[in-house]
Amino acid sequence: MNNKAMAQAFPPGEFIKEELEARGWTQSDLANIMGRQDSVVSAIINGKRSVSQPIASELASAFGTTVELWMNLQASYDLYERGEQKEDVSRRAKLFAMAPINDMIRRGWIRASDDLDTLEKEVTEFLNEPISSVSFHKSNPHDEITPAQKAWLCQARKIARGVQAAKFSQSLFAKALQTLKRLFVNPEDVTHVARVLAEGGVRFLIIESLPQTKIDGACFWLDKFSPVIVMTMRYDRIDNFWYVLSHECGHVKHEHGIDGSDILDINLVGDERVPFNAKSEREKVADRFAEEFLIKQSEMEDFVNRLRPAFSKQRIRGFALKMNVHPGIVLGQLQFREEVGYFHSREMLVKVRDLVTRTALTDGFGRMISMNI
Repeated sequence: MNNKAMAQAFPPGEFIKEELEARGWTQSDLANIMGRQDSVVSAIINGKRSVSQPIASELASAFGTTVELWMNLQASYDLYERGEQKEDVSRRAKLFAMAPINDMIRRGWIRASDDLDTLEKEVTEFLNEPISSVSFHKSNPHDEITPAQKAWLCQARKIARGVQAAKFSQSLFAKALQTLKRLFVNPEDVTHVARVLAEGGVRFLIIESLPQTKIDGACFWLDKFSPVIVMTMRYDRIDNFWYVLSHECGHVKHEHGIDGSDILDINLVGDERVPFNAKSEREKVADRFAEEFLIKQSEMEDFVNRLRPAFSKQRIRGFALKMNVHPGIVLGQLQFREEVGYFHSREMLVKVRDLVTRTALTDGFGRMISMNI
């Protein structure tokens, strides 16, 4: 019994084993000596049953020790176990502060594990992405990237490497932009977007956002010849799709982020969108590009000034036909300018998410990308 310090790491059963070995006894021998069933002694030795006071008395008599020794061994081990549990709780708390663990497991981004060491390894390896300088489009310019937003961006970078695209050049991208313009009329034509952008040197993918991230899109470069556009499609409307895509195309055209900074567009649209005057100059450039790319703004201004405030469905459809765009795109700009309410002509805002995800590499909305990318 010269190993009391080990009680902090091992249950009393380990010391019982030592005593049995020293005497050449078996567990059955000890059970007979104590007048106990073999299963009781086995449970104590294997740490599945604690040493109670009656059992401590029997062990003391069997081995010629004191009752207090066995009670102290059990108490010390119990304290150690509680300390281990507290440490595990602390480690788990830190891990869950690093990333939205449950959401990532649910999306298949990391594997679930009851072993804390394994789970820590999964999370740290997943987050090991070169996200060095994230530029935000957000309501509060002082906010830092949240764990959920970082996790989403890490997943975007991982799967973007699996998307094939031509070597980027401004001339190729200019051709792609002209082709995209021909897709504004028919909702079904969004199925061509991924191919057109790939031919223009841009990798395009859809990643459903994580809860509370409020991400609309992102633009980053894997290298100076590999820009990436990612969209969440959190609003399933044709106007939202084309505006967010055009905004990200504006970042690519002006090579925003080619220096290695990731552009994460948060609250780009919707009720919580950031006012234009509150945005950075880079975001203003992308906004202006998107508006002009979709509808020539001099024409839009003339249309608004002539008809304000009577924007009938017929007038909207007529102007859309003239501009060679879907009526939902015109309606989206009118809503963005606050010329009409969000319930005006809602039938024009057709859904396109299912069409887009038919051809674009998609993570989410019922689809899961392999964790081995």
